[in-house]
Formats: sequence, C-alpha cells, structure tokens
Amino acid sequence: MAKAKLEKKPTTLGALKRSHFTEDRMARRTVKDEMRENLIRMMRSRETRFPGIVGYEETVIPQIVNAILSRHHTVLLGLRGQAKSRILRGLIAFLDAEMPAIDGCEINDHPYAPLCAGCRQKLATMKDDTPITFIPRDGRYVEKLATPDVTVADLIGDIDPIRAARSGLDLSSPLTIHFGLLPRANRGIFAINELPDLAAKVQVALFNIMQEGDIQIKGHPVRLPLDVCLVFTANPEDYTARGKIITPLKDRIGSEIRTHYPLTLQEGMAITAQEAWLSRDGTQLSIPSFVQEIVERIAFLARESKYIDKRSGVSQRLPISCMENVVSNAERRAVLHREKMVVPRPADIFAALPAITGKLELEYEGEMRGAHTIAHGIIREAVGETFAQHLGLADCLPIVEWFNQGGEMRLADSMPAEEALKSLQKIPPLLLAARRLKLDEQPELLVSACEFVLEGLHALQKISRNEDRGYFVERRAAETPPAEREQGQRGRYYNN
Repeated sequence: MAKAKLEKKPTTLGALKRSHFTEDRMARRTVKDEMRENLIRMMRSRETRFPGIVGYEETVIPQIVNAILSRHHTVLLGLRGQAKSRILRGLIAFLDAEMPAIDGCEINDHPYAPLCAGCRQKLATMKDDTPITFIPRDGRYVEKLATPDVTVADLIGDIDPIRAARSGLDLSSPLTIHFGLLPRANRGIFAINELPDLAAKVQVALFNIMQEGDIQIKGHPVRLPLDVCLVFTANPEDYTARGKIITPLKDRIGSEIRTHYPLTLQEGMAITAQEAWLSRDGTQLSIPSFVQEIVERIAFLARESKYIDKRSGVSQRLPISCMENVVSNAERRAVLHREKMVVPRPADIFAALPAITGKLELEYEGEMRGAHTIAHGIIREAVGETFAQHLGLADCLPIVEWFNQGGEMRLADSMPAEEALKSLQKIPPLLLAARRLKLDEQPELLVSACEFVLEGLHALQKISRNEDRGYFVERRAAETPPAEREQGQRGRYYNN
C-alpha cells in the first residue's frame, strides 16, 4: 500500500512540490538541458541511439550527438529518402518519459513559471490546488510539413474573436490568443520538414522567437520566452527552385548536418531488408542474395546515371518498393501454381518496373529515351555487375558454347518451377554453374539461380534474349535462314 502511494503521480501543484519534481530541480532545466542529460546517460550505459537508422553510425549520428550536447537548434540537409524525418522523430528518445504541466494549458505551461495569462491567473487563484497533468514524451513532439500557404498565424497564433465574444473580453486581452503550433510545442521539440518552402515572412517569425522570444499577434505584443528545441529538414538542391532559408534564420541555427545515401551495397541491403514489407501471410519466402544485390544495385547505378537528375536524387524508397514488387510477382506465380515456396527470380525484377520508373527524375536526354528504357537498361547493368561478383565468365563458357551450337531455351517468368527445371536440365553446364551459387536444391531456388546465370550472360552480351524470354545466340545474317531473318527484321530480338 505504501509503495502504491509512492508511485502515485501528483495531481495538484502542492503535491508536485512535495514530490521529486521540486521547484529547484525544474526551475533551471530547459528542454535542451533535458535532452543533453538523457543523451549523456544513454552514452554511459551504451544504450542504442536512433534504432533503425543504418549507415549513419560514423557520419551523421556523431554530428547529431554533438548538436544535442551543444544545445543547438539543428537543420538536416539532404536529398529525398535519406531518413531525415525518421531522425527528427527519433529525437523524442532524449526527452524524459513524462513531464508535469498545468492541466488544460495549450502550451504545456511550467507549473512553477507559467507563460500564458490564463495559467498565471489560475495559479494566482487556486495556488497549491492548481491541477497538474503529466505529458508523455510523444506528446511533446510537434511536426509541421512546410508548404507555401503556411502563415504566421498557423505557426505562432492569432486572435480568436469567438473566444473573446464568449468570454466578454476585449480583443486586446492576451486571454483571447489562439496559440499556433510553435507555442504548443513549448517544453518540447518542434520540427519543420522542408523548411525552404516556408515564405520568408514566416521564417522571420521563426528566427525572432528563437532568438528574442518576442512575437506580435495582430499588432498585440506578446512576450513568450518559449522553451523549445527547433529542428528542421531541407533539400539543399531545392533552394533556387522552391525557395531558400533566409540568412538570419540560418545564422540562428546552431548545427547544419548533411545526410547521405548508403555508402555501401551492404548498408543499402540492410535498410531495404528492414523497411520492405516481405512477410506475406506466413508464406515461406526465400530471397536469393543475388536478387537482393541486383535490387540494391539498381539504386546505386541510378544515382550515377547521366540520364537521371542528380539534384533530385534517387530515394532509398526505390529499392524498398522494388523489392516489395519483386516478392509480389514471385508470390503471384507461387499462388497460381500452388508452390509451397516463394522464390523471386531475375525476371521478377523486370516485372517490378512500375516501382522504379515513378521514382526517377530524368534529365532532358533521359526524357527523350523514356523512363521505361532507362530503368530497363539500369536493371540489365545491375544484373551484369552482380553476375561478375558471383560468377566468372570462364565458368560459364560451356553454357555459351551450348547456345553457339544452336541451342535455344525459353524460360517465361510465369512458368512453374518444376516445369522450368525440366527444361533447364537440357543444359548440364547451366545447372553446374547455378550450383556454384551454393543455394539449396529446391526447384524454385535452382530455377532462380539458372535464370540469374542466363540473365548475366545476356547482360554481358554473350547470348541474346527476346521479349518472350527466349535465350539463344544470334547468328550472323549470312548464316540465318530467310524465314528467321525476316522474323528478326520484324523485331524478334530484344536488344535493350
């Protein structure tokens, strides 16, 4: 019983004073001090900071840690799909689990030093009987996506004439103020995504309250020394096209931190595996490593492509969406043929083009070629590079020789594994090369491995493939029978 009483939260100001939330403890501790103290405690106890953020351990996260230790307002600069918003939302981990505030206050007023006129009035009237509430850390984070139509009133506040009329107050009374998002984030974290999209006059209101704590609402001067940590995100390449961060505001932001895309293929694959929705109703799913590498390599190659606008970047959402589509195409095939195991094949990556083309901002030359053609070429290049990492061309020369002797093979992406494997067994060196990938002997995995070998040879231009996924060696015109030559002139061969 005594323990239950000790754990009971204070509900009035008098009870709060008798708890460990004493006035001396809370008076000089700002939200930035709170974040700093909790961060130091987490570092000493080796707790994980920013769980789920991959690839920033040695680059971005140390800079964020320094910004918190320095008690800085911070802006994250980076292209789309670089986990900026996730980092902002992860900052709440450095807040206390809960915080006492005056009950019913719009701006989470400090129980011992309230800012708003209503709370000061309540405190003067009720004194130690003033009701207290506890706000969890999630309730102390406010986020706003910046758009050109955001106004000063949205962020700072406005006079509420209806409140004035109902209360019989003069419009000049501070009790008639309807507070905006920034005051409502008092004693917490206020985040703005895409800061350059804010109009210049709105940015002015931000830096004024950051530095001086003074604002004006409809000509009514109000001093609000808010206790808030401001964090922003921005795309540095958008400054000229969509706006810019005004210089006085940049000057008041303590730390400017640059984010980046995954630096290695392994980091990208880890992010994709973590974020992609791959759990499909208990279905047994096995994704070969070469499929994972091809999907991730698509994003890496796209970021280097001369046909794609580097100022817009290629979001990490591309391989995530692509992998989900790849698995869905494999799942569709497994459901249609009642296969027990879902195993993606390289053909499923080509089927995932809709998850790729919409995420590419093309340059002029790329627009002329078309997103479908560019994406198809990038997939083929990704297959070729991955093939070179896993298998050597020398190991596959017997396969090329089999095709040189007139052999042809059709392997449709909708073909069930058992049927496909029977066709593939006609090429013994192909199965031998597939087994070098060290996969299990299930038909679904063997077919995927064989198709990877064939696609790799096609990417290296050792064999050809038509639109029906028929693999063959294209003979010279002089060696080609007239009927086949005429068919080839009608576009039989697919040479993207």
